[in-house]
Amino acid sequence: MASAPSFFPEITDHKRYFFEKLGLSERLLERCLGEALSAGGEFADLYFEAVTSTSLGMDEGIVKTAAQGISVGCGIRVLSGERTGFAYTDDLSADRLLKAARTAALIASGPQIERVQGFTETRTPQLYPVAGASTDVEIAAKLRLIERADKAARDFDSRIVQVHASINDELRRILIAASDGTFASDTQPLARLNVMVIAKDEHGESGNNMARGTSGGGGRVALDFFTGDKSPEHFAREAARTAILQLGAVAAPAGEMEVVLGPGWPGVLLHEAVGHGLEADFNRKKTSAFAGLIGQQVASSKVTVVDNGRMPGRRGSLNVDDEGNPTQETVLIENGILRGYLSDKLSSRLMKMPNTGSGRRESYQSIPMPRMTNTYMLNGEDDPGDILKSVKRGLYAVNFGGGSVDITNGKFVFTASEAYLIEDGKVTAPVKGATLIGNGPEALKYVSMVGNDLALDEGVGTCGKAGQSVPVGVGMPTVKLDRMTVGGTGR
Repeated sequence: MASAPSFFPEITDHKRYFFEKLGLSERLLERCLGEALSAGGEFADLYFEAVTSTSLGMDEGIVKTAAQGISVGCGIRVLSGERTGFAYTDDLSADRLLKAARTAALIASGPQIERVQGFTETRTPQLYPVAGASTDVEIAAKLRLIERADKAARDFDSRIVQVHASINDELRRILIAASDGTFASDTQPLARLNVMVIAKDEHGESGNNMARGTSGGGGRVALDFFTGDKSPEHFAREAARTAILQLGAVAAPAGEMEVVLGPGWPGVLLHEAVGHGLEADFNRKKTSAFAGLIGQQVASSKVTVVDNGRMPGRRGSLNVDDEGNPTQETVLIENGILRGYLSDKLSSRLMKMPNTGSGRRESYQSIPMPRMTNTYMLNGEDDPGDILKSVKRGLYAVNFGGGSVDITNGKFVFTASEAYLIEDGKVTAPVKGATLIGNGPEALKYVSMVGNDLALDEGVGTCGKAGQSVPVGVGMPTVKLDRMTVGGTGR
C-alpha cells in the first residue's frame, strides 16, 4: 500500500494568491462569515476558487480545438440542522461577497447562532508539484505531445482510419475559511492526455467491420509526466491495439459464469458498485444498500477496500478536501467486514461519526458532499496465473467502458471494452459486446481468489454524482468471482 510523505515543505503559502492578487483579507473573511450566520445557523464556510485551464484537441492530423480559460469565484454555505443555504458569486468585491453571504444565511435561517472562531491554518503535506499557469512554451510542448500520439496511432496499423488526441490540464487554487476556525489553502495541478482511435477492416467477414479503442493517462502531475513509460506513444499504441483486437473479436457468451477481473482500471466496477454505496450521505438518508451494516459481513473475507486521498501524484489525491480537512486513508471494508463510510462535515456532524476528509465539490458553484478519492481493493495472496488456471469456462474482463449503478439496491451493469474467453484455464479468443450484470454487495460475496498484483488506473477517472464531476482514481488486483451474469449475443 502506498503511503503519503510525512514532510511539510517550507513554502506552502497557497493563500498568497488570493490575498495579494485578488484582494482578500482575513477581516473580510470574518465579516462574510459573520453575515452568513446573521440569520441563525450552526456553521458557515467560504470556498474561494481560481482555475486556469488549457485544452488542445487534434483530429485527422489537424488541431481542431484549442482553448484557455480562467474561472474565479466564491461559494458560501450555511448549515442549520439538515438545512443548507448556499449562494455563490464570480465577483469577489466586498459588497458582492457580503450579499451572497446574506442570501445563504436567509436560505438556511435557524434558531441557533454560532460565533465565528479565530482561524487556525491547516498544515498539509505536498502530494503533487506546485506549478504556474501554462506559458506559451508549455502550450507548444503540449501540442507536440498530441502530434506524437496521432502519428504513433496511425503508424501502429494501416487499419487505423481515424485518430483523436487531446490534452487537458488545469491549475486550481482554493482557499477555505469556516466559522469553526478552519483555514486552508491549496494549489492543485491536474493533467490528462487521451487518445481515441477507430479501426476499420474492409476485408473482414462483415465486409465493413469497425472498432473503437481508447487510452490515456495523467494525474496531479507536471508536463514531464508524459515522458518515459507514460509517453504519448504508449497511450496511442494501447488505444490502437485495443481497436485492432476488437476487429477480430467474437460475440460474447451470455449466462451465469465465472468471471476474472484484471488488475487496474477494472477497479471502476468496485468504485461504482460498492464505493458510492459507502458514501455517508446515502447512508444517512438510508438510501444505500449498505445503510446500517457497519460491523457486518458484506463481502468475502478475502476483500479489503480502502479509499486513500494521500497518494502522491494520483488523479484522485488532494492535500486537503474542499472543506479544508486533510485527506486520509480510510478502510471501508476489512476482510469482508464493513468498517465505515466516507464522510464530510455535514454527515459527520449529523451521524456523529469521524470526518474522513471526503468533502468534495466540482467548483465554487457547487455544495460539497462525501466523495471518493482513490478507491481500490488491497492485494491478496493468489498468483494471477493460478487464478486464470482455476477457471473451466468463463470471462476475463481486462478493461471497461461505461456502466451504471442503482445506489438503493446496488444493482449494476458494466460494458467490458476488452475481454476474453477462458477455456480450460487458458485465455483464448477476444470477445465483444460483453456486459457484466450484478449486485455490488452480492457480487463481493462471490470473490474466491484475490491476486497479488494490485495496480491503479492510468489516471483518467472522473466520477459523477448529483450533477457534479470530480477526478478520482481506482484500482484492484486480479480478482475471481465464482458467479456473475454476463450479457452477450454469443454462446
